[in-house]
Amino acid sequence: MRMSFGLTFRAAKGCWMVNLSRHCSHGSIGLFVPPSPPADPAKVKELQRFITLSKRLLVMTGAGISTESGIPDYRSEKVGLYARTDRRPIQHGDFVRSAPVRQRYWARNFVGWPQFSSHQPNPAHWTLSNWERLGKLYWLVTQNVDALHTKAGSQRLTELHGCMHRVLCLDCGEQTSRRVLQERFEILNPTWSAEAHGVAPDGDVFLTEEQVQSFRVPSCARCGGPLKPDVVFFGDTVNPDKVDFVHRRIREADSLLVVGSSLQVYSGYRFILTAREKKLPIAILNIGPTRSDDLACLKLDSRCGELLPLIDPY
Repeated sequence: MRMSFGLTFRAAKGCWMVNLSRHCSHGSIGLFVPPSPPADPAKVKELQRFITLSKRLLVMTGAGISTESGIPDYRSEKVGLYARTDRRPIQHGDFVRSAPVRQRYWARNFVGWPQFSSHQPNPAHWTLSNWERLGKLYWLVTQNVDALHTKAGSQRLTELHGCMHRVLCLDCGEQTSRRVLQERFEILNPTWSAEAHGVAPDGDVFLTEEQVQSFRVPSCARCGGPLKPDVVFFGDTVNPDKVDFVHRRIREADSLLVVGSSLQVYSGYRFILTAREKKLPIAILNIGPTRSDDLACLKLDSRCGELLPLIDPY
């Protein structure tokens, strides 16, 4: 599979252009989705039975549910960030300590934001929202920061790692909209332009150091402190109160379904351990192996957006 990307942003015009070319046997919707075998009818029936028997179903989703919306993940074989490039995500400590690191991050995020924020839910997101509306889904925990569950109407939702659509001040804690920050970026950088090659998860793109140097970053409008997206960067920890909240929801549930997560990150994996301790039945829908395959009573390697709509919540 060969993939090439081009994205150009010109602040003066407030516009972005994306040029994608790809040589692949399946359409552009599969750009960041790893190959998977056809759904096994017997396992689909098992998942149907699993959902039918669930009365207080807790669902935990990961990046694999959003790849079908065009958002790349980190770990998918051949198509994830780690497979496509040697670049690695930003570390929390580096962002907090270094103004140049923050400048580089925000310049890249500024270019990538129009495209990232325009992504829409796919059938898997809509299915889970519908299950909630029908009373089948008790609680939804997502490791994603893309707001696609919110766009699909999910309300019984915990965003474990935060959301890119919100921005926090590191000094005073003031929360603002990412959309408002984009407008402030444009005002501060009226003639700045950049062309990026390569798309990363979480609204990031690849820029050269020369492109970044002249980019200006606004401070908190309230106190003048540095701004950070309201997400948990690598090397940071999830708020303990949020962790406790999710543990309580798991103890109230009677089954756990994992959708689109390899569970390699401990912040999500620990909830599988809690479910196991409580002897909850665990089903996993994810293309490729996960950290918890041996703890699951059912494992399916299929596209989330193709399989979940096949399941009757009753």
